[in-house]
Amino acid sequence: MGCSLTPLGALARGMLAGAAGTLAMDAVWYRRYRRGGGTEGFLRWELAIGLDSWDRAPAPALAGRRIAEGFLQREIPGRYAWLVNNATHWGYGVGLGGVYGIGAGTVGPRRVYWGVPFGAAVWSSSYVTLPLAGLYKPIWQYDIRTLADDLGAHLVYGAGTAVAFAALSPR
Repeated sequence: MGCSLTPLGALARGMLAGAAGTLAMDAVWYRRYRRGGGTEGFLRWELAIGLDSWDRAPAPALAGRRIAEGFLQREIPGRYAWLVNNATHWGYGVGLGGVYGIGAGTVGPRRVYWGVPFGAAVWSSSYVTLPLAGLYKPIWQYDIRTLADDLGAHLVYGAGTAVAFAALSPR
C-alpha cells in the first residue's frame, strides 16, 4: 500500500488534477470545434476572447453570471462574459478535481479507472442542475449524438483528472 495523503494534500493534488482534466476535456472540445470548421487558435478559443455578450454566452458564463449578480447584487456587463465563463468553467473543473482528490486520496491505493465514473457523475449532474436553473433543456430533449459527445468529453475530464491525481500522489 502506498503512502497516504493528508486531506489538505489530497485536496491540493485533486485541484491540480482537476485543472489537468479540464484541459484534457477542452482539448477534446477544441478538436471537435476545428473539425467542424472553427478557425480560432486554441488560446483564443479556450479563453473565449471576443465573447462580450450574454446573448451568445455558454452555460458556464450564464451560471457564473447568476452567482456573481446574486452575490454582488448588481448587474455584470456583457463585456465580462468571457471572464465569467472562464472563472466558472475552470473553477468548476478545478473544484470538482478537489472533491475527487479528497475521495480518491482517502480510500487507499489510487485507481485510475475511478475517473470514468467520476466523469460520468459530473456529466449527469449537469443534466440535473442546469435544467433546474433554466440553462439547459431537460435531458430527454437532446439528441443522442449531443449527449454522447458531451458524455465523451466528460469521461475524458474524469480520466484526465484521475491520471493526473495518480501521477501527483505519493507512491
